[in-house]
Amino acid sequence: MPGGDPEGMVQLLTPAGERVEHPDYDVALEPEELLGLYRDLVLVRRVDTEANALQRQGELGLWAGLLGQEAAQVGSGRALRPQDHAFPTYREHGVAWCRGVDPLGILEIFRGTSHGGWDPVAHRLHPYTLVIAAQLLPAVGCAMGVQRDGAVGTGDPGRDTAVIGYLGDGATSQGEASEALQWAAVFNAPVVIFCQNNQWAISEPVSVQARVPLHRRADGVGVPGVLVDGNDVLACLAVTRAALDRARSGGGPTFVEAYTYRMGAHTTSDDPTRYRSAAEVDVWRAKDPIDRFRRYLESEGLLDEDFTTALEAEAEQLAEHLRAGVRELPEPAPLAMFDHAYAEPHEQVEEEREEFAAYLASFDAAPSGGDPHQQPATVAGRTR
Repeated sequence: MPGGDPEGMVQLLTPAGERVEHPDYDVALEPEELLGLYRDLVLVRRVDTEANALQRQGELGLWAGLLGQEAAQVGSGRALRPQDHAFPTYREHGVAWCRGVDPLGILEIFRGTSHGGWDPVAHRLHPYTLVIAAQLLPAVGCAMGVQRDGAVGTGDPGRDTAVIGYLGDGATSQGEASEALQWAAVFNAPVVIFCQNNQWAISEPVSVQARVPLHRRADGVGVPGVLVDGNDVLACLAVTRAALDRARSGGGPTFVEAYTYRMGAHTTSDDPTRYRSAAEVDVWRAKDPIDRFRRYLESEGLLDEDFTTALEAEAEQLAEHLRAGVRELPEPAPLAMFDHAYAEPHEQVEEEREEFAAYLASFDAAPSGGDPHQQPATVAGRTR
């Protein structure tokens, strides 16, 4: 049963919230930085909770939750510098938060009103990718571009740039993941491939996907692989920061496996009780990343009533922003889907736009008393 700590895992906080040392990784943070991480964790979980509820109320078509994976995402997300690039899957809501994205922009995608609710250039967060592992080759390509632009190994902390590409344990079985790792190795690309091993690829346990720990796959192409406790926000920050620093300096790629657990469903269309036991979930609930970090802050005397009260109020405001905002999202104009297919006008796209416009207009021209939802017999002069 998943739940035991694997050998060699980097950990700076035990599940009980006790600070431990590691010979290779450490972080030294000021009290306000530690409280900032806790704020991130709490607010990101609140986003997830509200989005899940909104889907159940019919406001979202689907939601892919991150319950239990907050530390892996916040820790890695806060290791990024402003000039770095991040390539997410469809679950990196915590990374999006760390890149300054309004969570309402994420809900746009799952409501079906846009393909991406933020500017990828401004936030250095590329669009969500639902096709499994498809984001990794673009991530490596971006890193190769950064390399060729001379933004690696200059010693200028404001210029040197790294790229991080996210994936889950299930995505490691895709060919694109192996290809991306190979290309990253051969070209010494400044990229970190960050795998959140949440133990389940929908209903398929990681134990039947791999014969060796996932981070060991990097050995085959000569890339360092690191295993980190994905429920330990300090360890995730330390390991990712070191890997990104290595990439920015010209040291090449790193594969990070964050060992965590998806405490909720794969998506709101999934029922995890059909394939895993409540006892397994309980084992991991005892390792909850927010509870762990809260215990540490309390033991250090950093978490007082004023801070927690203010944070609870902020979480409520955020929840109200999401509840009100999602219902006010404008419906997209049907023809808008053709606007950004290509950077320049394209003859075939324009033909398709005109054809679809004629189809839409045919509804307005339906005979009086006819069914306005019935599809016309012809579209743009062609028999259906």
